[in-house]
Amino acid sequence: MIVVAGEALIDLVPQDAGALAPLRPALGGGPYNTAVALGRLGSPTAFCSRLSSDSFGEALLDGLRAAGVDVSAVQRGPEPTTLAVATIDDHGSAAYSFYVDGSADRLFTAPERLPPGTRAVSFGTCSLVLEPGASAYEELMRRAAAQGVFTALDPNIRAGLIPDPDAYRARFKSWLPSVSLLKLSAEDAQWLGGTPQEWLTSGPTAVVITHGSDGMTVFTRDGAQHSVPGVPVEVVDTIGAGDTVNAALLHGLAAHYALSPEAAAALDPDDWRELLRFAARAAAITCSQAGAEPPYASELTAS
Repeated sequence: MIVVAGEALIDLVPQDAGALAPLRPALGGGPYNTAVALGRLGSPTAFCSRLSSDSFGEALLDGLRAAGVDVSAVQRGPEPTTLAVATIDDHGSAAYSFYVDGSADRLFTAPERLPPGTRAVSFGTCSLVLEPGASAYEELMRRAAAQGVFTALDPNIRAGLIPDPDAYRARFKSWLPSVSLLKLSAEDAQWLGGTPQEWLTSGPTAVVITHGSDGMTVFTRDGAQHSVPGVPVEVVDTIGAGDTVNAALLHGLAAHYALSPEAAAALDPDDWRELLRFAARAAAITCSQAGAEPPYASELTAS
């Protein structure tokens, strides 16, 4: 079982150009997209979050169930669902404005235990920024790591939600001893400061940095680095691409029986390149479709 912990929200995606373009609601949130992508790839997956009991919350829950994701660890509340208004540039890249005050997912509380059979837990995005939920997710991360569970982190920086960047950067560094796999975009790496080599000395077994259409690179604790190019595709938008990479990496590590820091450290260069190529193909399929629509396993088999 791979558990994904973090927010689920509604993306409001413009359907035309201009500030007043019609907006289409779409299921979203970095952790939510990661859970759906894992479910579609066929990995046993559970989602750990707090969802509103409003109609958007019901739709989010239905989306998880449709992907085969276990929702028994999802908490519910009467507060509204978080909204993220997307802006898509000419290259398909998305930027967001968030409506988060008083929303349900901010009131998440850390569960006493993880679902039975949990091998890995994935964290990231807004859920590690917005209090009081952020401290609860942080508690869950540290506890899982202390129990020997493989932990994955994608900071997925949303700078507009971070009032004190220096405080967040310090907090990020404090998480690293509890992180097995750190994945982030080149833009996020630049915003955070530091280098993969510095982060690796603090705890992670591997650091994966994505470079958009230019592919991605993994840095490992033995000082090696391995890169693969991006997969050419006609980009509709990039919503959910990074979340798909998260899921593909975790799914691939599970297939290699490498969901432990020791097993991941034992992967050879060919194993890592295979994992990265798989993740790049999965992300390309997501980019070829509007909104966060990660691929099913059958689409990757056919590609």
